[in-house]
Amino acid sequence: MKFQVLDKTNDDAFAFASIAIKHLDTLWFQVSGTLCNLTCNHCFISCSPKNDSFGFMSLATIEPYLQQAAELGVKEFYFTGGEPFLNKEMVAILLRTLDFGPATILTNGTVLKDAWLEQLSAKLKTIAYGLEFRVSIDGYDSQTNDQIRGLGTFERALKGVGKLVEFGFLPIVTVTRFWEEEDDQTIIEKFKSALATVGCLQPRLKIMPTLKIGAQVQRGGGYMDQERVEPWMLESVGHEHFVCSNSRIVSERGVHVCPILLESKDSVLGDRLSQSLVPFELRHGACYTCYQYGAICSNSISKSRESQ
Repeated sequence: MKFQVLDKTNDDAFAFASIAIKHLDTLWFQVSGTLCNLTCNHCFISCSPKNDSFGFMSLATIEPYLQQAAELGVKEFYFTGGEPFLNKEMVAILLRTLDFGPATILTNGTVLKDAWLEQLSAKLKTIAYGLEFRVSIDGYDSQTNDQIRGLGTFERALKGVGKLVEFGFLPIVTVTRFWEEEDDQTIIEKFKSALATVGCLQPRLKIMPTLKIGAQVQRGGGYMDQERVEPWMLESVGHEHFVCSNSRIVSERGVHVCPILLESKDSVLGDRLSQSLVPFELRHGACYTCYQYGAICSNSISKSRESQ
């Protein structure tokens, strides 16, 4: 890693940390662009039924990246959006990806179909790799969830979780924290009770921090100037603490540094995976959230550094 001193607009100089990627372990795809069937008021890239600023990715577009990933030794694949299952090729894309490695798909769980899950379940019986579903639910009942994700979404998402369990999947339920951290255990128990009603008796909950970009800016404001990653912070946690140290994401526009900074102009690093394996400066507010909570995009749960 290295540090570069840059000038801010107010002429105050400070160091930006620059993380060099050691190995590309994880590859993401913005497979449904910014199109979603929901309009969540905290979405960090403001996805909605009307947002087409990023378009769908086809299997034909993704295939070359899978081949490049194999050459570079990528270990796992993630698919996000928008709502990935709005992409009519989503199941075909997953089936092909599972020939290369394990995959995770991030979904709101409201549009799942039995036929899709049957195909995916059958595929898993023939390969050594696994498939994870991450379902976003932001409240333990309709009242707490639907004010964030839209009217009726809690019941639909809960039904989706039940459908996944029925087909032998054990989804990871991702929840954005809109409560005080000391209330975590109480809220977790309420989520467990709700998920148990649809047969999810061994729930895996991933609590996510809010990202103060996209739609969340209108809801709660953006990052303050002091919310940035300073050199001493990077030294205290190590470069592997940040998702950009081992991951990249592909959209229709090229290869970006990470899923969170998709809309940032400096996030595109090239057209090929090999071109994207360059250092990146942690100059964005969202990088500060990554410092606080670890590589929040992955399936693992990282300990908050908010109190440090």
